[in-house]
Amino acid sequence: MFKFSTSKEWFEIIKHKDYLYIIRDRLDEIDPRFYTTYTNLYLLIGSHSALLIDTGCGLFPLKPIIDNIILDKTLLVINTHSHFDHICGNYEFNNVMIHKKERRQISKPRDIAFLRDSPKEIIKRYESSGFIVPPVKEIRPVIDNQVIELGNLYVKIIHTPGHSPGSISLLTNKNELFTGDTAHYGMMYLIKATFPIFLSSISKLLELYQKSVNLEIYPSHEEFAVGKDLLVNLSNGVKNIENIWETRKRDNFLEAWVLSDENFKYAVF
Repeated sequence: MFKFSTSKEWFEIIKHKDYLYIIRDRLDEIDPRFYTTYTNLYLLIGSHSALLIDTGCGLFPLKPIIDNIILDKTLLVINTHSHFDHICGNYEFNNVMIHKKERRQISKPRDIAFLRDSPKEIIKRYESSGFIVPPVKEIRPVIDNQVIELGNLYVKIIHTPGHSPGSISLLTNKNELFTGDTAHYGMMYLIKATFPIFLSSISKLLELYQKSVNLEIYPSHEEFAVGKDLLVNLSNGVKNIENIWETRKRDNFLEAWVLSDENFKYAVF
């Protein structure tokens, strides 16, 4: 008997504001070897349309949950980037937006066979599909500074590469900043060769605070509604990785070096 058997049991649904829902996917219950508890999906609701930010791991149906919240409003869906824990529910929706640099990654079936030897029994739910997740039917590529209009709510796309080439953050006209995997507490996944690109993206997000000191940050993992300290601590932490590099340990599952400081763990590829 699985601990979770329905979508309502699996997803934690939080009405954070009248127009903002957080839907939490349990990555640790799929595979604890990612050192991550939650993948946060966000639902923004405007006067005529709603925007779903990421579709999660695809282990349980997500669309019925969304439909029950937005009712007759038009639904738009966007991926912050193309890693499996953000896009495996894409196939439930007619079309999905993603930065043009990662369009190809979500245009084909996704092989998630690396989960086969997870210590969690729940991953057997993937067996019926042979650990292959279908792609989305239609892809709509987006670019930096593009604006998505939901009625009384506007969302601006900010290209923040580093974690992946097409990683994006999203900024609303109500001072919410959704950072995807570009910035979050917990385990950060980084590519050593792209540290300068990553740090440039963090600087780009910090510049937003010069225009509005009231920004709230909503990362795609772990804590949400955090402040500027996340970006400052992360920038300082990545700059300091070279100084603590000798403390690294090899993680064979991730095929990465893992190290940590007082604020973050880092998986460095």
